[in-house]
Amino acid sequence: MKKILIASTNPGKITEIKIGLKSLEKQGIKVLTLNDVRVGDNEPEETGKTFQENAFIKAKFYADLTHLPVLSDDGGLIIPYLNNEPGVKSRRWLGYDATDEELVDHTLKRLHNIPKLNRKAYLEACLCFYDPQTNEAIYETEKIIGHISEAPVLKIIPGFPYRALLIVDKFNKYYDELTEEEHQQINHRLIALKRLTKRIKDLIV
Repeated sequence: MKKILIASTNPGKITEIKIGLKSLEKQGIKVLTLNDVRVGDNEPEETGKTFQENAFIKAKFYADLTHLPVLSDDGGLIIPYLNNEPGVKSRRWLGYDATDEELVDHTLKRLHNIPKLNRKAYLEACLCFYDPQTNEAIYETEKIIGHISEAPVLKIIPGFPYRALLIVDKFNKYYDELTEEEHQQINHRLIALKRLTKRIKDLIV
């Protein structure tokens, strides 16, 4: 049976990616997570300067360990007013793996008293599929456009601190207050994954 390994330790991302890979599972491809394979405590050093570079680093790292085709992703928040920060440092913006609450507070402090015009922001996700048998990597990228609110939504979803601050322009609502239908319309990871799975089918099905 053909297999694909999801290279993520983020439960929220894994859940979303599994949803996006259901079409491949129907084609007879088994979807694995890092809990299903023996990689120990090994983790890649994400030294890339772009989301695409980091996505590739993760995919190739786990492919080299497991010899399996790997699907990875990287992404985060980009705020043009802050010189595109936090960007690839979204999780480690404070110099360490900060809590969701710390990242929310830091974002608001950096934008304190900054007018809405300069609070534009977007969430970007880049997905990479890497096949160690062919040494081929393919990518898809998608964005959610919005702006940073002046206060977070009441309930922060664990693992997604910036969603608690992003007001999505399309609906003029907090990301975390979107209905399921609205969320599906703008879910950047799933939109990119839908395009990517079509290309993966051409490679391995």
